Amino acid sequence: MSKENLAAEIKADFEARREARREIEAKWNLNLRFMLGKQNSLIDPRGEIVEENFAHGYEVREVYNHIAPLIETRLAKFTRVNCAVNVRPAGADDSDVNAARLSGKIIDAAMADNGFTALAAEANYWAELTGTSFFKVVWDADSGEDGGVRIAVCPPQEIFPDDMSAADVNACRSVIHAKVYPVETVYELWGAEVESEDVDIYDYEGYSKRVLKEKQVSRERSGYALVLERYEAPSKRYPEGRLSIVAGDKVLYDGELPYMNGAGGKRVFPFVRQTSLSVPASFYGMSIIERLIPVQRAYNAVKNRKHEFMARLASGVYAVEDGSIDVESLEEDGLYPGRVVVYRQGGSPPVPMSAGSVPAEFRDEEDRLLNEFRNISGVSNVINVSGTELNTVSGYALSLLLEQEYSRMSVTTESIRTAVKEVARQILRLYRQFADKKRLMTIGGASGEVEAISFIGSDLGGDDVVTETDSEMVESPATRKNMVLELMRYGLLSDENGRISNRNRSKIIEMLGFGNWEAAKSADEVHIRKAEREDLGFTRGEKADVCELDDHSLHIDEHKAFAAGAFVAPAARKLVEEHVRKHKIMLRLEYEAASVSTANAAETTDKNLQ
Repeated sequence: MSKENLAAEIKADFEARREARREIEAKWNLNLRFMLGKQNSLIDPRGEIVEENFAHGYEVREVYNHIAPLIETRLAKFTRVNCAVNVRPAGADDSDVNAARLSGKIIDAAMADNGFTALAAEANYWAELTGTSFFKVVWDADSGEDGGVRIAVCPPQEIFPDDMSAADVNACRSVIHAKVYPVETVYELWGAEVESEDVDIYDYEGYSKRVLKEKQVSRERSGYALVLERYEAPSKRYPEGRLSIVAGDKVLYDGELPYMNGAGGKRVFPFVRQTSLSVPASFYGMSIIERLIPVQRAYNAVKNRKHEFMARLASGVYAVEDGSIDVESLEEDGLYPGRVVVYRQGGSPPVPMSAGSVPAEFRDEEDRLLNEFRNISGVSNVINVSGTELNTVSGYALSLLLEQEYSRMSVTTESIRTAVKEVARQILRLYRQFADKKRLMTIGGASGEVEAISFIGSDLGGDDVVTETDSEMVESPATRKNMVLELMRYGLLSDENGRISNRNRSKIIEMLGFGNWEAAKSADEVHIRKAEREDLGFTRGEKADVCELDDHSLHIDEHKAFAAGAFVAPAARKLVEEHVRKHKIMLRLEYEAASVSTANAAETTDKNLQ
């Protein structure tokens, strides 16, 4: 197939997929408009967003947006999901343990370089708005000196599967990534000059707007072009898969899938899917906003009708005898205070009609709708549950209420964890593929120290990436602090003499939130970090010297805890034993020196007294 025919075939394929997804895109547009407070909107039979028609001009059209704060609260809770990952060693051998430790550090460094915390927040936002978001993990050869991993978030508007019922990205036979680029960017990335064209740019208004090629968007960019990347899974015809990139009528690239980012070195799509709520037999997930929209419409209607009733009570409704007064003047000016009403002699003056009072059903329906908001979204104020007050609810009962509330979000949080683990796996696989020569990477430690490591792709461990499984959403910082204080009160952190060791004291300060208080590192923390670095060296077969300035007690405790680990190789444990033996010798010498000094001081005191 010629390049011209290939470009035409991919563009026709893209148009067919976009047409098949039109109904779903209309739902996304409506979700965004309700999130932004533009809630007097409907989807017409053509799939377009239109304004809702009101029968009477006096009807109030105000919007009381409860969807936005609920989504913002859910997003705030998702920020507490622990996205830190660990790599399990493939075995107990020293090489496996070292590879697992190195892989974990590489993942942390790659995520830090890409600002993964902000990317995860963006992915969560798109997932809450539309039900689905995607991470794109690729290798950027121009990143740094030797290249590196680049992670981007793709909204679902850019991803077009060949099968709308596929359960995941890798269940599709092909996926099209459609993205609008300035023509200058196309030239910089692919070295091809393409003409600007009429493209659809998706904005935050919830609909597409045309950017015409004759319009200047800015002085630096003269136009836009739609770039279509079609990824085809490996098949008998294309054993290594196929990637075709088209812009306009030009083929920018046509070849095999570039990344061996699948399990066992297979070539798969560089996309990772994350959903808010999964839908069976659907490639795209569902947003909680879709369930909230009917409740929001009903709530707006109740509030507006209630305010119309109250306006009728405040302004009044008058009965006027036909021909007795100037009705047009009364309609325009009303019966303001101090107005003189002139009516026909022999006629009747305007008489106010009884408007009654606001029905109690309005208030009851409003409360029921507010409860529906909380029940559907899974977000509620636990203090106000069943009308109870804070001082009448025990701490245990509050923890149960919190656990019940957060358990409703466990489906979404599990999808977040799964996506993060898959991103981490693809990071390792890309480094294993492209880091074919020694490279140096600097990694920041927990207490501010910087560590430089050198590696090649073959040094990295397997793909057994795991995340923390504790329910960090239920265990808030305040809950953890209270737990530490309770452990201290019962003496569970003290030794047999009732004293808290230096190491436990440092850990307690860290758990209470003062581990890096005012950017000052305690001496205990510095010694613990040094001992941890020595432990890492032991896994690589490196010996460590014992310094007279070391806090030997802290070092001994840290090394003993490390040697008791399940994945410490025998060779590393032997190095630890030799190192701890030296620390004990130094500690005994210090004790003996201190004893001699105390004895000399006592003898001197006795002589002075005599």
